[in-house]
Amino acid sequence: MANSNSSRSGSVPSTARYGFSDASRAGDQLRRVGWWSDTGPGESEPIVAALSRTPDPDLALLSLDRIREAVGSGWAELSRALADDIGLRGRLFGVLGDSTAFADHLVANPGDWRRLRSDTVQPSTLHERTAVLLASVEADGDGVPGTEGGPVATFHGPEAVSALRGTYRGLLLDVAGNDMASVAEPSLPTMPYESVAANLSDVAVAALRAALSVAVAELQRSGVDEVPRLAVIAMGKCGGRELNYVSDVDVVFVAHSESEIPAATRLASLMMRVAGPAFFEVDAALRPEGKAGALVRTLDGHLSYYRRWARTWEFQALLKARPVAGDEELGDRYLEAVQPLVWTAAEREGFVADVRSMRRRVEEHVPSELVERELKLGRGGLRDVEFAVQLLQMVHGRSDGSLRSKSTLDALLALGDGGYVARADAADLVDSYRFLRTVEHRLQLRQLRRTHLFPPFDDADALTVLARAVGLRSSGRNTAAQALVGEFRRHGNRVRRLHEKLFYRPLLEAVAKVPTAALRLTTSAAVERLAALGYTSPEGALRHIGALTAGMSRRASIQGTLLPMLLDLLANTPDPDGGLLAYRKVSEALAETPWYLRLLRDEGVVAERLAQLLGTSKLVPELLVRAPEVLRLLSDTSALAERDPMEAAVSLRSAVARYSEPQRAVSAARSLRRHELLRIACGDLLGLMEPTTVFGALSSIWVAVLESALDVAVRDVASRSDGEVPARIAVIGMGRLGGNELGYGSDADVMFVCEPVGEADERTAVRFATSVVEQVRRLLGAPSQDPPLEVDIDLRPEGRQGSLVRTPDSYLTYYRRWGEAWEAQALLRARAVAGDRDLGERFCRSIDLIRYPEGGLDEAKAREIRRIKARVDSERLPRGADPATHTKLGRGGLADVEWTLQLLQLQHAHEFPELRTTSTVKGLRSAAAVGVLEAGDADELIEAWTLAMRVRNAVMLVRGKPDDQLPKHTRELSAVAAALGYPAGVDTGEVVDDYLRVTRHARAVVERVFYGS
Repeated sequence: MANSNSSRSGSVPSTARYGFSDASRAGDQLRRVGWWSDTGPGESEPIVAALSRTPDPDLALLSLDRIREAVGSGWAELSRALADDIGLRGRLFGVLGDSTAFADHLVANPGDWRRLRSDTVQPSTLHERTAVLLASVEADGDGVPGTEGGPVATFHGPEAVSALRGTYRGLLLDVAGNDMASVAEPSLPTMPYESVAANLSDVAVAALRAALSVAVAELQRSGVDEVPRLAVIAMGKCGGRELNYVSDVDVVFVAHSESEIPAATRLASLMMRVAGPAFFEVDAALRPEGKAGALVRTLDGHLSYYRRWARTWEFQALLKARPVAGDEELGDRYLEAVQPLVWTAAEREGFVADVRSMRRRVEEHVPSELVERELKLGRGGLRDVEFAVQLLQMVHGRSDGSLRSKSTLDALLALGDGGYVARADAADLVDSYRFLRTVEHRLQLRQLRRTHLFPPFDDADALTVLARAVGLRSSGRNTAAQALVGEFRRHGNRVRRLHEKLFYRPLLEAVAKVPTAALRLTTSAAVERLAALGYTSPEGALRHIGALTAGMSRRASIQGTLLPMLLDLLANTPDPDGGLLAYRKVSEALAETPWYLRLLRDEGVVAERLAQLLGTSKLVPELLVRAPEVLRLLSDTSALAERDPMEAAVSLRSAVARYSEPQRAVSAARSLRRHELLRIACGDLLGLMEPTTVFGALSSIWVAVLESALDVAVRDVASRSDGEVPARIAVIGMGRLGGNELGYGSDADVMFVCEPVGEADERTAVRFATSVVEQVRRLLGAPSQDPPLEVDIDLRPEGRQGSLVRTPDSYLTYYRRWGEAWEAQALLRARAVAGDRDLGERFCRSIDLIRYPEGGLDEAKAREIRRIKARVDSERLPRGADPATHTKLGRGGLADVEWTLQLLQLQHAHEFPELRTTSTVKGLRSAAAVGVLEAGDADELIEAWTLAMRVRNAVMLVRGKPDDQLPKHTRELSAVAAALGYPAGVDTGEVVDDYLRVTRHARAVVERVFYGS
């Protein structure tokens, strides 16, 4: 025929449509096997279609042609069976379309195709597979291979090796056929990766037992009659029942007694020499001292080494230890003895760091040109999953037996079920691990060679075959290849991301430091440990722990993981008991917040910082239960401590502007203020914010609340008067608000200014503005669980008896005719903060002549200010307060420093514009710069003022309520010290001494500069 694809009638039935790349050659081959004619496949179409679905149809067809020649006259039987048996078709074609090695095996063993028939009962248990291998070497005897009285092989030497190799390949063929069947025949069931790995592991264990039987025969031929008691312990993937098609099998050998070691060593060596050429390399390098150590040791020898010399990685390797061959009782004793060492290894100094270092070393040994294609050792490879899972197992498995699985996937699922890993993360890792292991299996099937290297990304042919082998189908070759590369990179990136998230989780280091016994203490032992940690009420702490971990819920499980670490973290805070109580309250309040515990578990820095906050502050937990979203910021230092105050203020005003109903609008303002207060408090307590930044941020959020409340009130009052707004209103900040220096518990000292709009008269404008101010005070002064929003307008003309609002002219008339020295002094800190900006600025400029009097302050008014200050010192200090440690009115405190600066401003600001500032710190620096205050004196005053402000804030944070007195109670004083940044365990007397020293120096300056002493 001129053209193998042409019929006499001129029709062209082509093999190319079935995926064969060389249509002419495929046509010839199909004709030879009897599945193609001039009109196409005919009745053989199901067979040809199945061939077309294999990973490499050309390879499958070539292999079948070779098998046809090998079976000779038996081809007709095989061909009929393929036509009738869809199971045989799927298993045989699936294997031949991916593996030249199994094609070679079937050519050498033509009858083995019958193993793949649907009616063939394959050996499927470990016992059955062992029996098949033993039968291949005609082993006689009952019992356990490798033990006294166990089956001993009749074959020996090369004859035994050859028999075992062929039988072992047949058993592998069984597994591969079931594994690949659904690739060629999609209607057949898919064999899960876990089943494939478990079956391969069982075949390997059966092979070890058969090799041991042959080795016993060899030992006896050498003149050793008594079989030494030897246990073979599988390690690595064989131990975890997750073996590949081709892999070394890691083992450790254990002898019963010292006297048996020579014979046991010889037996072990013989077994390894048999297994190598027959099955796979048996690698004993994981034994004590590695390749330099004795091949066989007694159980006591192993234990002695592990207790004295073993390194971290050796305990990690023991995770998967499993007795598989030889003396069962000895193997069980070995496992029972080493397990306690495995589950306390995490307590070793630097354990977590050692495991991480080992992973980095493994990764560094991958050649740079192969790192992207390395399935096993590269970034995002199988070792990333295994190292992360093993580290989590060894840290958390000390107290949770459900994590002590030898299988990577079982352990990963248990970690997810137990709450140690997010369920979504566990599911993603399981999915990616299965994918990568399946790719590894398909690569190894090709030639039954040990490989973990993904094909080059530009090798479209190899990638397409591999893509089809793992189940990725497409219409074009390049498309399949591209899809596979995309999936490989997606899974690799996901594995690496989750590996870094879990493997480098700070929680691991914190939990690892908790002694194993403390993770599962009896009640009495727990009380002793809690007392030792510094809890003053261990019984109370136990009640909190019991409440948090009660039940079988996932929430309780995660709490059980977190609490050992949190207890240690809280023990390093000033108030462990109060911190644990606060943690319980926060946890109960956020019980239905789905991300709360996940955040603590997955972001170690959040747990560490939260413990520090709760063990120091009462204000933080009170705010946290109503602003839990701030918890998320604890892992992001910049978001927590570096937010621009103006950004927060704009956000608050924008949110409030969306509400027309006053109460809802103010509720929104309170909520956003709560969030900001908590954010600032956390950044402050954690030492992430400078004091001046804290003062400015607190002032900014207060101003935003005022601005929002004013807008709401104006809209509300106007809505009740035909929508008319007859007045512009400005809010003038006074006191520390004017100075941009508020603390956590500060009121807002303000004055309100208005002026008529359009045709409105002054009386109408003032009446409208008064209604607005009353509404603002009513809205902000409503009861709340948050720190109060008190709007204090007592600094207005005539104090509490005066009008709530005045026009600029009215203010000026009052100050010019009746203003007193202290009122001019109060105006020094007046600053437009909210409302009509132009009106506010004009008002502030108009009062400059009052607060910066031409010619300065005369001596009579200076004496008056000094008398008022002296009266304040003696009359306003609360009864029982200590004047040495009262931050506001005490010696060298806030009032001393502020009044000193304000006197200098009244005396010299007309001459030196630099002094015209509302900021205390800036004002003091300016006073030194222009020469009205010594530089050293300015430094002393600034240090004292800043310290007093910080102490005042710290007391508010610690107690949850404002107080101007430095605490005397040791625990509260320790908490204040922590809030101020003193190291843990500092002597509280040192804190008090520091405060007294700084304020004493400041008081000396006040006496000299303010009082003229």
